Amino acid sequence: MAVPKRRSSHTRKRMRSSQKALKAPSVVSCSNCKAPKLPHVVCPKCGHLGSEQVLKIEEK
Repeated sequence: MAVPKRRSSHTRKRMRSSQKALKAPSVVSCSNCKAPKLPHVVCPKCGHLGSEQVLKIEEK
């Protein structure tokens, strides 16, 4: 089993754990209906991806 030769300093340990912070997801507006959606994902409101109709959304 590998054993570290030297103790990790407080600074190095905190710099490593600073990358674990949660970030808010990026949100873009749909080019067709202007509803908020995740980038590179089909719009759940209208079914468009870019300028192309991908899904047929049925309204109740």
